[in-house]
Amino acid sequence: MTESSVSPPPSHAHDMVTTVAEAAPPHAAPVPPAAPPASGEDAPAGGLVKPGYDPRLANEDLAPLRHQNWSSYNIFAFWMSDVHSVGGYVTAGSLFALGLASWQVLFALVAGIVIVNVFCNLVAKPSQMTGVPYPVINRAIFGVLGANIPAIVRGLIAIAWYGVQTYLASQALIIIFLKFWPATAALNDVRGYGFLGLSALGYICYAILWVAQAAVFWKGMEAIRRFIDWAGPAVYVVMVVLAVYLVSQAGWQNISLDLSQGEVLGFGESIPVMLGAIALVVSYFSGPMLNFGDFSRYGRSFAAVKRGNLLGLPVNFLFFSILTVITASATVPVFGELITDPIHTVQRIDTPFAILLGGLTFVIATVGINIVANFISPAFDFSNVNPRRISWRTGGMIAAVGSVLLTPWNWYGNPDAIHYTLGLLGALIGPLFGILIAGYYVCSRQRVWVDELFTLDRAGRYWFRGGYNPNAVWATVAAGLPAIASVLVPKLLLDLELTTADLTWVADYSWFIGCGLGFVALLALERVSPRITGLDRDLAAASDGAAERVAAPEGTVPEGAVLEGAAVDAAAPEGTTPRHP
Repeated sequence: MTESSVSPPPSHAHDMVTTVAEAAPPHAAPVPPAAPPASGEDAPAGGLVKPGYDPRLANEDLAPLRHQNWSSYNIFAFWMSDVHSVGGYVTAGSLFALGLASWQVLFALVAGIVIVNVFCNLVAKPSQMTGVPYPVINRAIFGVLGANIPAIVRGLIAIAWYGVQTYLASQALIIIFLKFWPATAALNDVRGYGFLGLSALGYICYAILWVAQAAVFWKGMEAIRRFIDWAGPAVYVVMVVLAVYLVSQAGWQNISLDLSQGEVLGFGESIPVMLGAIALVVSYFSGPMLNFGDFSRYGRSFAAVKRGNLLGLPVNFLFFSILTVITASATVPVFGELITDPIHTVQRIDTPFAILLGGLTFVIATVGINIVANFISPAFDFSNVNPRRISWRTGGMIAAVGSVLLTPWNWYGNPDAIHYTLGLLGALIGPLFGILIAGYYVCSRQRVWVDELFTLDRAGRYWFRGGYNPNAVWATVAAGLPAIASVLVPKLLLDLELTTADLTWVADYSWFIGCGLGFVALLALERVSPRITGLDRDLAAASDGAAERVAAPEGTVPEGAVLEGAAVDAAAPEGTTPRHP
């Protein structure tokens, strides 16, 4: 399960912010003042396209940011939106069906999210240091043209899950329509008012959410940031209210936190199941984890991003997990059965206020995760394919339209369709992650020449061979094939009745298999035939993530800086980090 199965922030915390993530050397002149962005302009989203940048590789959405102003709270809020989807609650609740005790489920959830936190910090750094999104930083590893390989793979996965998440959110909206406008029940009949497997009411609710998400997205990254800053905490408040209401109805003494279903497992038997549950958590977040650089690039410092990740992942997810366990536990004495889907829980309460509040809350929650996990990624990914003709907004709308054409309401209910399509694509997320980490931290030693990410000059550092780094491409193949096989082959053998041995559990570890093989494969190929070379040449123009960074007084430039060009960018508006062109 990759981005996964049903799908993948807080009060303004005071950040200890260093002034410049990549700055000029200690002897550089102070940053000169400049006019703030024009009214209505998205300062954080605006990239600086230099005269020497090739228009076939650059536009304002892909170029290094002029300013970086996301605080720890903004990153925290991002993860809140990513966690609090219907899919997140169902996935967490589904772990009880594995036969695990509540404390084992809680341990698996927390252990999995700690792993996600570590990996997110790794993938965040290159984009935060350079100010470029995920597909662009991949040019330093795959080549200026080869970077389209990971971009397209990630974009296709996001399109499919964008449609699924919109469909799931529309189900909550349908419940509201049926409660307050009972006459619409006739429109919910697929046989009488249906087309391509979806009822007329289903289309209406899907369209409402489709337009609402597109409207938020179209306003730009600042509007998205403001939305998730508000949406994450709002969902938390409602979930806490729901938990308190259910506990008060059940009585604390009637709540049992032992929700294990199916055969009760002994401690020894539970170990491999717990490991599988941990892998499930990592796989669930693997999609947004891979392209987290699309968001970390806006962080005002790497320290702020790490702090936001700490709050938004381990801390936030621990509270989320406890809340999930308590809420699910309370459904047993209140409704007589275990309900892990919060939409069904709200529906069973069956009061107008609860259905309205709960339904709208879960709509907002799913819209939040959909925008951050499945809208922004393809926007950058498809823009990267042809920056001259496809802007960030156009790339996002391609994904939105594509998600409808896939009719997700049809194939989402077919486990085989999901397994053999998204399972195949999702198995490539691990290899792409491992290759990026190996390429940036080991092969490139955290050094990136940002200007050379935007040139098609055959003598350019990242031209490699015809715009592709053959080592990265072959590493993708070498790691991708085993990862895909681990997902497809065990189930295929069972479906064809070629074996009675159930090895489908191997698919739980496909991300780890692919990640490890991708990491090792790139290192081995670069050792045999190095392509990422010249790391000690022209260091003054490099973004060096390994350089020691110390906090500097406001308006000054810390040591270990990056000078990507001759001039220093104009001072950013208050609360932002200036970029250096």
